[in-house]
Amino acid sequence: MQVNDKAKTIYHHDTLEFVTVGIEYCAFLEKSPGRPRQDFLDKMLKLLPLLYMKAMLLPEVVSEGDFLPQGKVTEDDYNYIRRTVYDILPDDDQYLDVSYDRDMETDETQWKSLSEHLADIYQPLRNFLATYQDGVEDCMMDALWAIRDSFELYWGEALVDALKRLHLICFNKEKEY
Repeated sequence: MQVNDKAKTIYHHDTLEFVTVGIEYCAFLEKSPGRPRQDFLDKMLKLLPLLYMKAMLLPEVVSEGDFLPQGKVTEDDYNYIRRTVYDILPDDDQYLDVSYDRDMETDETQWKSLSEHLADIYQPLRNFLATYQDGVEDCMMDALWAIRDSFELYWGEALVDALKRLHLICFNKEKEY
Protein backbone atom coordinates (compact mmCIF):
# COMPACT_ATOMS: atom_id res chain seq x y z
CA MET A 1 0.00 0.00 0.00
CA GLN A 2 1.40 3.39 -0.95
CA VAL A 3 1.75 6.17 1.62
CA ASN A 4 -0.99 8.14 -0.13
CA ASP A 5 -3.33 5.14 0.04
CA LYS A 6 -2.52 4.74 3.73
CA ALA A 7 -3.40 8.38 4.43
CA LYS A 8 -6.63 8.00 2.43
CA THR A 9 -7.60 5.04 4.61
CA ILE A 10 -6.69 6.34 8.06
CA TYR A 11 -8.18 9.77 7.36
CA HIS A 12 -11.14 8.45 5.37
CA HIS A 13 -14.46 10.10 6.21
CA ASP A 14 -15.92 6.87 7.63
CA THR A 15 -12.80 6.26 9.74
CA LEU A 16 -12.90 9.75 11.21
CA GLU A 17 -16.61 9.43 12.00
CA PHE A 18 -15.88 6.17 13.81
CA VAL A 19 -13.12 7.92 15.76
CA THR A 20 -15.56 10.71 16.69
CA VAL A 21 -18.23 8.32 17.95
CA GLY A 22 -15.59 6.25 19.75
CA ILE A 23 -14.32 9.34 21.56
CA GLU A 24 -17.87 10.20 22.60
CA TYR A 25 -18.51 6.66 23.87
CA CYS A 26 -15.30 6.47 25.89
CA ALA A 27 -15.62 10.00 27.29
CA PHE A 28 -19.22 9.37 28.30
CA LEU A 29 -18.30 6.22 30.23
CA GLU A 30 -15.26 7.86 31.82
CA LYS A 31 -17.42 10.75 33.06
CA SER A 32 -20.42 8.64 34.14
CA PRO A 33 -19.84 8.10 37.88
CA GLY A 34 -22.88 9.47 39.68
CA ARG A 35 -24.80 9.97 36.44
CA PRO A 36 -28.57 9.58 36.74
CA ARG A 37 -29.84 6.18 35.63
CA GLN A 38 -32.24 7.47 32.97
CA ASP A 39 -29.64 9.83 31.51
CA PHE A 40 -27.22 6.91 31.22
CA LEU A 41 -29.82 4.68 29.57
CA ASP A 42 -30.90 7.36 27.10
CA LYS A 43 -27.34 8.13 26.00
CA MET A 44 -26.26 4.48 25.70
CA LEU A 45 -29.36 3.62 23.65
CA LYS A 46 -28.29 6.31 21.18
CA LEU A 47 -24.52 5.77 21.22
CA LEU A 48 -24.41 1.99 20.82
CA PRO A 49 -26.35 1.74 17.52
CA LEU A 50 -24.32 4.63 16.13
CA LEU A 51 -21.06 2.99 17.19
CA TYR A 52 -22.14 -0.29 15.59
CA MET A 53 -23.06 1.44 12.33
CA LYS A 54 -19.78 3.38 12.20
CA ALA A 55 -17.79 0.20 12.87
CA MET A 56 -19.58 -1.49 9.97
CA LEU A 57 -18.53 1.36 7.67
CA LEU A 58 -14.82 1.19 8.51
CA PRO A 59 -12.68 0.59 5.44
CA GLU A 60 -11.11 -2.84 5.09
CA VAL A 61 -7.38 -2.87 5.66
CA VAL A 62 -4.63 -5.46 5.57
CA SER A 63 -2.09 -5.62 8.36
CA GLU A 64 1.38 -7.08 8.39
CA GLY A 65 1.16 -6.92 12.18
CA ASP A 66 4.40 -4.96 12.48
CA PHE A 67 2.82 -2.06 14.35
CA LEU A 68 -0.05 -3.61 16.26
CA PRO A 69 -1.06 -1.29 19.10
CA GLN A 70 -0.01 -1.98 22.64
CA GLY A 71 -2.83 -2.22 25.16
CA LYS A 72 -3.06 1.12 26.93
CA VAL A 73 -6.16 0.31 28.96
CA THR A 74 -5.07 -1.18 32.26
CA GLU A 75 -6.98 -3.65 34.37
CA ASP A 76 -7.77 -0.75 36.74
CA ASP A 77 -9.17 1.28 33.82
CA TYR A 78 -11.33 -1.65 32.73
CA ASN A 79 -12.58 -2.22 36.29
CA TYR A 80 -13.30 1.51 36.70
CA ILE A 81 -15.62 1.43 33.66
CA ARG A 82 -17.22 -1.84 34.72
CA ARG A 83 -17.79 -0.57 38.26
CA THR A 84 -19.16 2.76 37.01
CA VAL A 85 -21.81 1.00 34.93
CA TYR A 86 -22.58 -1.43 37.74
CA ASP A 87 -23.07 1.45 40.20
CA ILE A 88 -25.60 3.10 37.87
CA LEU A 89 -27.54 -0.10 37.11
CA PRO A 90 -26.81 -2.49 40.01
CA ASP A 91 -30.12 -4.37 39.83
CA ASP A 92 -29.93 -4.76 36.06
CA ASP A 93 -26.29 -5.76 35.57
CA GLN A 94 -26.42 -9.57 35.77
CA TYR A 95 -28.88 -11.41 33.57
CA LEU A 96 -29.56 -14.82 32.10
CA ASP A 97 -29.25 -15.12 28.35
CA VAL A 98 -30.37 -18.03 26.22
CA SER A 99 -28.51 -18.66 22.99
CA TYR A 100 -28.44 -21.47 20.48
CA ASP A 101 -25.25 -23.52 20.37
CA ARG A 102 -24.89 -24.60 16.74
CA ASP A 103 -22.24 -27.21 17.50
CA MET A 104 -24.30 -28.99 20.15
CA GLU A 105 -27.65 -28.11 18.53
CA THR A 106 -29.06 -27.08 21.89
CA ASP A 107 -30.06 -23.96 23.73
CA GLU A 108 -27.50 -22.74 26.22
CA THR A 109 -28.27 -20.52 29.20
CA GLN A 110 -25.53 -18.39 30.69
CA TRP A 111 -25.12 -15.47 33.05
CA LYS A 112 -23.98 -12.25 31.40
CA SER A 113 -23.08 -8.82 32.70
CA LEU A 114 -24.05 -5.51 31.15
CA SER A 115 -21.16 -3.73 32.85
CA GLU A 116 -18.71 -6.25 31.38
CA HIS A 117 -20.20 -5.84 27.91
CA LEU A 118 -19.74 -2.07 28.04
CA ALA A 119 -16.20 -2.39 29.44
CA ASP A 120 -15.42 -5.01 26.78
CA ILE A 121 -16.37 -2.44 24.13
CA TYR A 122 -14.48 0.33 25.90
CA GLN A 123 -11.16 -1.51 26.15
CA PRO A 124 -10.34 -2.12 22.45
CA LEU A 125 -11.95 1.16 21.45
CA ARG A 126 -9.90 3.19 23.93
CA ASN A 127 -6.73 1.35 22.89
CA PHE A 128 -7.52 2.17 19.25
CA LEU A 129 -8.15 5.84 20.05
CA ALA A 130 -4.90 6.13 22.01
CA THR A 131 -2.99 4.84 18.98
CA TYR A 132 -4.82 7.25 16.69
CA GLN A 133 -4.03 10.09 19.05
CA ASP A 134 -0.30 9.29 18.78
CA GLY A 135 -0.54 10.03 15.03
CA VAL A 136 1.98 7.46 13.73
CA GLU A 137 0.43 6.37 10.44
CA ASP A 138 1.85 2.82 10.35
CA CYS A 139 0.51 2.26 13.86
CA MET A 140 -2.80 3.87 12.94
CA MET A 141 -3.20 1.43 10.02
CA ASP A 142 -2.58 -1.58 12.23
CA ALA A 143 -4.87 -0.13 14.91
CA LEU A 144 -7.59 0.26 12.29
CA TRP A 145 -7.13 -3.36 11.27
CA ALA A 146 -7.15 -4.49 14.93
CA ILE A 147 -10.33 -2.60 15.86
CA ARG A 148 -12.18 -4.00 12.82
CA ASP A 149 -10.95 -7.50 13.59
CA SER A 150 -11.91 -7.34 17.26
CA PHE A 151 -15.30 -5.85 16.30
CA GLU A 152 -15.99 -8.81 14.03
CA LEU A 153 -14.73 -11.38 16.53
CA TYR A 154 -15.88 -10.04 19.88
CA TRP A 155 -16.94 -6.54 20.81
CA GLY A 156 -19.55 -6.24 18.06
CA GLU A 157 -21.48 -9.07 19.69
CA ALA A 158 -20.93 -7.55 23.15
CA LEU A 159 -22.40 -4.31 21.78
CA VAL A 160 -25.48 -6.07 20.41
CA ASP A 161 -25.96 -7.92 23.72
CA ALA A 162 -25.60 -4.67 25.68
CA LEU A 163 -28.04 -2.87 23.42
CA LYS A 164 -30.59 -5.65 23.79
CA ARG A 165 -30.22 -5.58 27.58
CA LEU A 166 -30.48 -1.77 27.75
CA HIS A 167 -33.58 -1.87 25.55
CA LEU A 168 -35.23 -4.38 27.88
CA ILE A 169 -34.31 -2.31 30.95
CA CYS A 170 -35.69 0.85 29.41
CA PHE A 171 -38.87 -0.41 27.75
CA ASN A 172 -39.96 -3.63 29.50
CA LYS A 173 -40.27 -2.38 33.05
CA GLU A 174 -43.22 -4.58 34.04
CA LYS A 175 -42.02 -7.77 32.36
CA GLU A 176 -39.71 -10.35 33.81
CA TYR A 177 -36.64 -10.88 31.65
